[in-house]
Amino acid sequence: MEPWRNRPNNEIVRKVAGELGASLQGHPLAEQARYRLQKWNDPVAKLERKRKRTNAVLTFWAILITMLGTLAVFGFTGVLGTWAAVAGSIGAAVPSVLAVRSGLKLRELNVARQRLALSPPPPPRPPLPAHISAARAPMEKLHSAEDTMTELLKQLDSPTLTSLPTESIQHARQTAQEASAAIRSVSAQLQAVERARDTAPHLERTALIEGVRVLRVQLADGVDRYCALVAAAGQALAASTAYTDPRTVLDDATDHMAGLASAMRDVSGYSAY
Repeated sequence: MEPWRNRPNNEIVRKVAGELGASLQGHPLAEQARYRLQKWNDPVAKLERKRKRTNAVLTFWAILITMLGTLAVFGFTGVLGTWAAVAGSIGAAVPSVLAVRSGLKLRELNVARQRLALSPPPPPRPPLPAHISAARAPMEKLHSAEDTMTELLKQLDSPTLTSLPTESIQHARQTAQEASAAIRSVSAQLQAVERARDTAPHLERTALIEGVRVLRVQLADGVDRYCALVAAAGQALAASTAYTDPRTVLDDATDHMAGLASAMRDVSGYSAY
């Protein structure tokens, strides 16, 4: 085996990064860092940062135009020389054009913010189950599927990409959120039964072990069906540039997911109302 000091630097970096990532996975600090990153990348937060930057630039151009305009007025009124009138007029022309562009961009950002305000934000996502829980792997898969669904619905809701009705997209978004909540309720049940199994006397664990198995199967099935809705949303986005009707694809998948959410609520006793 090649000595450690003779290995390529990139291989050492990959090994250290892999070991560090494995050790931090599930750690509270890692979960907090992930939460902060998700909050930073939230579409509303990103849009608000762009809006503030554009507003600051527009304010700068307005101040500059005011200063140069005042200089031009003093020149035309004779307080200063002709040079002031010429310099102020020419100097104010360029920032005026830039101010108009910034104003139009700010208007577009405000419209985009209003569109996002019409879409209710997804509910806060609870942390993942412990690594030893049977619910860990399905919930990791659900987290990834939810991120993909959010991106797909954002693309489908863009008027420059698709012409899907807003009602269809809102229905799909609401159904996906209800299904996620029902799946998480089953996950919470599974974790509670696991804790009861671990603390119960040895002779009374058989029924609890079977309960864990049944809930694990139901949880995995719910996550798989949620992923099917994600796939249907992807197909709807792809169909928006083809001859297939994307609304039919998305509505059929949404109806199917609504049935899944209802079934999961019956299993878990969860209610969104």
